[in-house]
Amino acid sequence: MRLKRSGSSLKSNNNTVVCLISLPISPTSRFTTGNDFGRNDMTLEKATLPVPQFDQITLADLKQKIENCIQQGLQFLNELNQTPDTVQEQLAVLKQVDTLENNMSESWGVLSHLNAVMNNSETRDVYQALLPGLSDYYTQLGQHTALYQTYQHVQDAPVFNELPEAQQSAIKLALRDFKLSGVALEGEAKKRYAEISARLSQLSSDFSNHVLDATQAYFRPLKEEELAGLSESNIELLKQYGQQRELDQPVATLDFPSYLAIMTHAENRGLREELYKAYTTRASDQSEQTEFDNTAIMEEILKLRQEMAALLGFNNYAEYSLASKMAPNVEAVDEFLRDLAEHARAPAEQEVAELKAIAAEDGITELKPWDSSYYSEKLKMQQFNLSQESLKPYFPAPKILQGLFSILKRLYDIQVVEREAPVWHPDARYFELEDQGEVIGGFYFDLYARQGKRGGAWMSGFRSRMQIAEGLQKPICYMVANFTPPVGNRPALLTHDEVITLFHEFGHGLHHMLTEVDNIAVAGTHGVDWDAVELPSQFMEFWAWDQDSLNLLSEHIETKEVLPADLLKALLDARFFQSGMQTLRQLEFALFDLTIHRANPALNAEQIQATLNEIREKYAVLPTTAYNRFQHSFSHIFAGGYAAGYYSYKWAEVLASDAFDRFEEEGIFNTETGKQFRQKILAVGGKDTALDAFINFRGREPKIDALLRHQGWTNRSKNA
Repeated sequence: MRLKRSGSSLKSNNNTVVCLISLPISPTSRFTTGNDFGRNDMTLEKATLPVPQFDQITLADLKQKIENCIQQGLQFLNELNQTPDTVQEQLAVLKQVDTLENNMSESWGVLSHLNAVMNNSETRDVYQALLPGLSDYYTQLGQHTALYQTYQHVQDAPVFNELPEAQQSAIKLALRDFKLSGVALEGEAKKRYAEISARLSQLSSDFSNHVLDATQAYFRPLKEEELAGLSESNIELLKQYGQQRELDQPVATLDFPSYLAIMTHAENRGLREELYKAYTTRASDQSEQTEFDNTAIMEEILKLRQEMAALLGFNNYAEYSLASKMAPNVEAVDEFLRDLAEHARAPAEQEVAELKAIAAEDGITELKPWDSSYYSEKLKMQQFNLSQESLKPYFPAPKILQGLFSILKRLYDIQVVEREAPVWHPDARYFELEDQGEVIGGFYFDLYARQGKRGGAWMSGFRSRMQIAEGLQKPICYMVANFTPPVGNRPALLTHDEVITLFHEFGHGLHHMLTEVDNIAVAGTHGVDWDAVELPSQFMEFWAWDQDSLNLLSEHIETKEVLPADLLKALLDARFFQSGMQTLRQLEFALFDLTIHRANPALNAEQIQATLNEIREKYAVLPTTAYNRFQHSFSHIFAGGYAAGYYSYKWAEVLASDAFDRFEEEGIFNTETGKQFRQKILAVGGKDTALDAFINFRGREPKIDALLRHQGWTNRSKNA
C-alpha cells in the first residue's frame, strides 16, 4: 500500500505510498537503538548516507525544526510580491521552492513516520498541533499568484525547451497543481478553500486516530477450550498479546495477526462471530466504544470535499480527483471496474458454491461472514493439501530478506548491505543499496505488528533524490508492515501472503530509490500518475510466485530444507484460489469509493450505507451483516491518498501484469529485460507520463489480457 497526504507536488507530500509494544516518547526523551532477532551479533559498518539520528531526536527539536521550515516558507512567499524580470531569476525562484520542499519533507516526514509507528499521546499532540500551520502554508503556496506566474513565465519562455526533461515535467505538473489548488480563486472563495484544506487535514488525522484507538481498545481473554483449531505458534502469539496486557493467558485482539489467526483457524464459531463483529464495527456507531465513532467525521469529509471540488469548477470530487490521474474520466473508471466485475462473477459464484458445500459437511446450512475464512482454509486443504500454517516454518523472516535481496541482485545487479544506524524501535533495521560498489539509496524495514503502530503496510520517503549545494542527495525510505511478530526466541515465521506484502512494499521502495531524476518534484514516486503508482509494487509481487524465487526464499526453520516439491506444487496450484471472490471484493471497495465521491450533494451516513448496500447487492457474492460498518475504518479513502482513487489498485494491476508478461516471454531473470524495466519505469519517476513510460518499456499500450490470465480466468492451467 502507498499512502500520501496529497497528489500535488505543491502540497506536503510526505511521499507515503498505501495496506504491539511502544516505547514512551516524551518531548525530551530519546529514541533507542536495538538489535533484531535476525542479526547474529555481527558488527555492522556504519551507515554511509546521512540518516536521521533517532537516538538523539526529541519531539521538542522536531517541532522546532518543522515550525522553522513553515516560517521560512511563509517568509519566502511574503517576499515574492511579483514575478522576477529575468528567466534566470525566475528559475532561481523555482529552485528555492524545491529547497524549501526538501527541507519540509524531511522534517515533517520524520514526525509523520513516528506518529505512524510509535503513536502515543505526546507524539500525537505534537503532530496535531503542527497540522493547521502546515496546511495553511501549503494552501498559501498553492494559491500564490506571483509564484504561479513565475512558473508560467518560465514555461512560456524560449529557454523552456532547452531545460532538462525532468524540469519541464516538474513545471507542467506544478502549473496543473496550482490550478487544482485554487490559484485562480479570489476573495471569499480563496479564503474558504484554505479553511476547507485545513479542516480536511485535521479530519483525516482524527479518522486515522479513531481507527487505531478502536483497534487497540479491544481485547478478549481466551479460555483453553476456545483455542481449539489454533496451531501452537498461533497460541504462543496470543499468549504474547496477553503478556503485553499483563495477563497470564492467551488474548484475542483486533491486531491483524491475531484477528486472522482466529478467523482462519478457531473452531469455536461463537468466538469467530464475536471477533468479526468487533472488527467490522470498529470506530463506528455500532461499536461499544462510541468515543471512536467516525460517522460525523466521514460525513464532514465528504461534504467538504464536494465543496472544494465545486469551488474549483468540478461537478463532484471524483472529477477533481481524476484531473491528476492517468484514467481519462470518471465514466471510464466506472466502466473499467464494472467490466472487470463481469469477468470475475462466474469464477466467484463457483468458488462460493464450493465454500458452501464444505461448510454443509459440518452441518452449516447458512454460511455467515465469520465462516468464510475458516472454511476457505479447510477447502484449500481439501483441494490442494495446503495451509498457511504448513508453509510458515519454511518462511523465516531472515531467509525471506536474504532471498529478496538475491532476487534484486539477479534482476537489477544491485546489492543490499545492512548498515548500523540509529532506529526508533528494536524491530527496525537499516540497509543500503549498492550499484557497482556505489551506494545509491537507503531504506529501513519495520515489519512487525505492535502496540502504538498503525495497521497495514506502506512505504514512505524520508529523503528524495535531489541536487543540493553539497552535491547529489540520495534517496532514503521507510518500509513498514504489520506481520506476525517473532514468538519467544524464534525468528518471525511469515505466511506466504505476508511474503507477497513484503515484495509489494519493496516494489514501492525500489521506485523511490532507483530513480535517476534529480528534480524532487518528479523524483521517485513524486509526480507519478496516482493510478500508476502501484505498478512497481504489484509487478514485484510476481516474484513471490516464481519457482526459482521460492527456492531462494524458503528454508525450514529446523531442517534448513527449501520448500519441498509437494508443498511448492500445492502453493502454485492454489495460486488462483478464490481469485474471483477476492477480485469482486476489491471492486466492491473501488466502486463504493468512486460512487460516494461522485455524488452531488455529498451523502450523509445513511446514504453512504445505502450506497454500500446497493453495490454489495449487485457485486458481493458473500453475505454480510446489517451491523457491518466497513466504511468507518476505510482509511485508504478517508485518511490516505486514495479518495476516488481506490480503483488504482486494479488499474495498475493491468499495467503490472502486462509488464510482467514481457518477463514471462523473455525470462523471469533476464538481466536485459530487468535493465529495461529499471530504466524505462523505475528510473524515470514522474519525468515521463505513466502511459509514455509503459509504452517505452512494452512497445505498445497496455492490454487487459495478461491480468485475466494471471487471475486464472483465461488459462485454466494452474501453473501458467
